[in-house]
Amino acid sequence: MNENEIAYKVIGIAIQIHKDLGPGIFESVYEKVLQYELIQAGLETRSQVPLPLIYKGIEFEAGFRVDLLIENKVIIEIKSIENIAPIHFSQLLTYLRLSNIKLGLLINFNTKILKEGIHRVVNNL
Repeated sequence: MNENEIAYKVIGIAIQIHKDLGPGIFESVYEKVLQYELIQAGLETRSQVPLPLIYKGIEFEAGFRVDLLIENKVIIEIKSIENIAPIHFSQLLTYLRLSNIKLGLLINFNTKILKEGIHRVVNNL
């Protein structure tokens, strides 16, 4: 399965979760529920994956953690906030660059219609 196929599945599942739970719940709850549903859909899913920073050949534990890593190909960054800010896109792009992963989804569950809260971020895709 390629990155776009994975993203399509993730988005469909996220939309269903949003329909079931609605907006206004903690990010950690959305993360756990999304992880559960993705695993049920047969996708390898890991949460809170540590992401080291490698600078000039030296590995630093920088405290970066990826919310969800799907099939080692797509990073999901989950938010439940009023508005997505430019820094959130930068954060996800940094994660993509550090991990050499090509596609990330920034999903803000705190929206009336989830479609408005889903953003694709690419790293040389």
